[in-house]
Amino acid sequence: MGSRAVSQGLIELGERIRERRQEIHLSQEAFAELVGVSVNTVIRVEGGQTAMSIEIFAKMVKVLNVDAGELLGEQILGKAGKKQIDAMIFRIQHLKKSDQEIVFQTVDALIDGLYRHR
Repeated sequence: MGSRAVSQGLIELGERIRERRQEIHLSQEAFAELVGVSVNTVIRVEGGQTAMSIEIFAKMVKVLNVDAGELLGEQILGKAGKKQIDAMIFRIQHLKKSDQEIVFQTVDALIDGLYRHR
């Protein structure tokens, strides 16, 4: 992977960290203190100017109360998607067991078909 791709990844990670920090109304100073790093480190991470250790990333995930995959850009579903899945699960839970099995088989077949067409 070229340095340009790595840099773009750091920039995007930093943007997601900044957005989440702002969502929970933490200043850079308060965030830095809770994570145990300097404010300058937070500024550089949020600006995509520096990588961080796994330990620091783990602390940021904990302080931000967010899924690590979401910060890494691996979560495809936003809040709306999660609500839709929760609603679907609720509906499935209220079906008869035999109908639940039909739903599961149908979804499995659909997902398998989608993977084969990639």
